Amino acid sequence: MSTTTDQPPPRAVPFRSPTTRLALKPVAPSPTARPAGLDGAWWPRSRDLAHELTALADVLDPLWGRITRIAVNPLQWPIIPRRIVVNGHVVKVDWFTSPFEQHKILLLSYTAGRWDLLVIPPETDAVAAARLMTAATAPTASDLMAVDRAGRPSPSHGYDEGRPMPLVAGK
Repeated sequence: MSTTTDQPPPRAVPFRSPTTRLALKPVAPSPTARPAGLDGAWWPRSRDLAHELTALADVLDPLWGRITRIAVNPLQWPIIPRRIVVNGHVVKVDWFTSPFEQHKILLLSYTAGRWDLLVIPPETDAVAAARLMTAATAPTASDLMAVDRAGRPSPSHGYDEGRPMPLVAGK
């Protein structure tokens, strides 16, 4: 005697790990409660902005609301696309030239506001990138100090224990 069921047998679905290296601060309960400063950090894998932005926006669009515009600093990107397609809609890409914010990206949405991410250069080594991503998502100054202390070499490496060691963004 055989049994039939309406459900198809389970099948293996290949797992695709996310390719976007991203760290975000916890979401504020309301847009007015959004803390000033950075909302997180992004560590792209290359300087191919069209490819990297599409991957980033594909992740953030469902989380933050429909992204309508992205602005980057042209000092960090050799080619800036005018627009990209994200989850079936077109996103305009602009640029800004502030010398103080060359490692920043702005993402805008009509419904949910603006987000600022630290852009860690693709050529940054993994240890420095992890430290910067943690620092960019730290909610308080005390958390930033803890990140800094954790990243310092021991005094046996030639550094005075009382002298702060700066965060380094790359090589």
